[in-house]
This record gives sequence, C-alpha cells and structure tokens, in this order.
Amino acid sequence: MTHNENDTTDFDLKITKISHRTPGAGGSWVRGKINNAYRFDALVFSEHAECEEYELGRTKISKLWIQDLETKKTLFNFDRGLDVPAATTEIQVLVDFLGMGLADLVFG
Repeated sequence: MTHNENDTTDFDLKITKISHRTPGAGGSWVRGKINNAYRFDALVFSEHAECEEYELGRTKISKLWIQDLETKKTLFNFDRGLDVPAATTEIQVLVDFLGMGLADLVFG
C-alpha cells in the first residue's frame, strides 16, 4: 500500500493478522503495525456503510484504533463515530494513509 506522493512521510506497514468475519456479519478485522512504533486494529468492509456516520469518512473502515507501542497510549479511536481524535498531525496522517488503501489491500 502506498501513500500520497505529496506526503514526505514513509510508512513501514506490516499486516500481522486478517480475520474474516462470518458471512452474515461481513467485514474483516485487520491488525498491524506501522513503523514498528504503532499498532492498529481496524474493522474493514468491501462496501461502504449504509449509514455514513458508521464509516470513517468514505474509507470502508467502521472501526480503527491506533496505539503507541512504547507508551501503550491510545492515539486514535473511531468506533462507528469518533471517540478519540488523532493525538498529533502525524497520527492523522497515519489515519488518512490507512483510510486511503486498507480496504483495497484486504479486499482487492
């Protein structure tokens, strides 16, 4: 997965686990690390949510949690609505990066 060419931040994205939910529930849980500094869990779908506010922008992500691996602090959390906004501009860039391509990476 690549990121915006106008963004000078390089990301080392490692998907550590993808768990497909039952067909009736849909979606897949994705776990990974970014730059060995952050951990994330996301619930990603192949289609957009019927209810727009249940989706992070138009990303096909309904849940996204980002944690600092060193401090264990939650730096972002969206659970069908924003619970914890991005702690820094860097974290918002990570959120945008995941939003741009995570669903395509999982579902092709």
